[in-house]
Amino acid sequence: MTMNPSLLDAARDVMRRAYAPHSHFRVGAAVRSSSGAVYLGCNIENASYGATLCAERVAIAAMVAAGDRAWTEIAIASDADPPATPCGICLQVLVEFATEGRVLLAGPNQCRETSLGALLPDPFVLRHGE
Repeated sequence: MTMNPSLLDAARDVMRRAYAPHSHFRVGAAVRSSSGAVYLGCNIENASYGATLCAERVAIAAMVAAGDRAWTEIAIASDADPPATPCGICLQVLVEFATEGRVLLAGPNQCRETSLGALLPDPFVLRHGE
């Protein structure tokens, strides 16, 4: 798997704009849709923790709002070392719009490339018509 480094640069750039006054854990995500467009997201915390939005879900929401319905690769940047993986809710949202995809996880000192299938090997999916 080889990922375009500009996707990682975009994730690192948007990470700096995260709103994380409670945890101080900033995350940025850049998702490339099947059309080739790139959509960005950063985490947006809330005093009511359940209302917090993860960077990955913000990026997917931007993609859907723009009219795209599938992604091929995502870069996720944080200050975690080793690099943080998406939470379970984010993995479920990601699998809603791709059955497989490249995932680049980046921290300040290292990067790890993996796949959606490796992170969520047995996803919950609805099979329409059953």
